[in-house]
This record gives sequence, C-alpha cells and structure tokens, in this order.
Amino acid sequence: MATLELKKVNKTFGSGTNAVQALTEIDFEANENELTLILGPSGSGKSTLLTILGGLQTPTNGDIILNSASMSSLNNREREEIRLHQIGFVLQRYSLVPFLKVQDQFLLVNKVKPNNNLNSSEFDKILNQLGIKSLLNKYPNQLSGGQSQRVAIARALYTNPKIILADEPTAALDTDRVEVVGKLLQSIAHEQNKAIVTVTHDLRLKKFADHVYELVDGKLSKSY
Repeated sequence: MATLELKKVNKTFGSGTNAVQALTEIDFEANENELTLILGPSGSGKSTLLTILGGLQTPTNGDIILNSASMSSLNNREREEIRLHQIGFVLQRYSLVPFLKVQDQFLLVNKVKPNNNLNSSEFDKILNQLGIKSLLNKYPNQLSGGQSQRVAIARALYTNPKIILADEPTAALDTDRVEVVGKLLQSIAHEQNKAIVTVTHDLRLKKFADHVYELVDGKLSKSY
C-alpha cells in the first residue's frame, strides 16, 4: 500500500481568462523502501507538485492521501504537525538561517522538534557521507551552492522523517557529488524503509531510482 498518494489532482492558479493550469489529473504514489524520481524540464510543474505532496499547497481539486488517510479535511495546524513529524523537505533555496552556523542549524531543529531525530552516531555518518563535517562552524554565506545544498539535505535527513521530498537536490553538484547523494538517498530509502520523492531534471539520478515519472506541461506519466 502506498505511503503517499495523489488522486486526480489538479492545480489552477488565477481565474477566468487569467487562469493557468499548472497540474492536470495527477495520479501518483510513493512507497516506503523506494526512491521515486519525477523528471521534467523547468516550468513543467515539478515544484508545485512537490509542495502539494508535502501539504505546503492545497490542490484545486483531487485528493492527497497519507498512510491511507485523506489530508483534504485537515486544518493548517494538523498539516503543520504532519510536516514537522513525518515529512522532510529539501528545497531549492536551501532555506538555511543566514545568521546561524551550520551546526546551529541542527540545534535549531532540536528546539522545534526535540524528539526522534537522528542520534549522534547516525548523524555523524550522514555528515561524513555528504562531506560536510568540516563545514559545521561556517555560516551559510561562507558556503558554495553545492555545500549549502548538501547541508540542506543533511538537515532534512536529521529529523528522521518517514517521507523525504527533495526539489532538485543535485542541481548545484558535480558528478562525483551526485553519485554520493544518489547512493545515499537510495540506501536510506531501502535500508530505513523511507519513501523518498525527488523532483529533478538531473538525468544522472535515474540509475538510483526504483520508479521514474515524467512531468511535462503539468501532465504526469510513469516511465517505470
């Protein structure tokens, strides 16, 4: 049974003659123990789709189903609780707090979500795999785009969510780092029974995926 599903989801921005159909009749599912890619060019609706999956936006119509329960009737507070405890986000803009050192980004997570985060040994392993342990005392403005991206990935993994949603997590990475991140996401999905969904135009990630969808002009099709 799917962990996270979309059923006949549509998303329209604006109204009347200004209406723009961003997503059309989207059916999708993500399962525990799997890494799923959604491939598509810029402007295809990938980020919109990801934010709907994570409850950051609501669809115009259609349903979001999490662990067999519809999210349509949830209020904002209930959606926030789900995002805090069950879903980890890796966003394109990294969303690092500019006045906090890298190590303090994780301490801030502890204040917001004090329980069920990675223990120190598990977290240390993630830091080493991503090659960011030496960055802990740096501020975000001292990091390159690729370094910021890897810190954002670590922060999403740190909360130990059952679902991880990643928006272009390898966009600023060279091929060697893509290999590291791809293998890491694949191993976390398979070994820790997590559902990981990545929206990307980076074809280098395909070999790590259990399933691949393609999103073009707001319409989703499954490749395998």
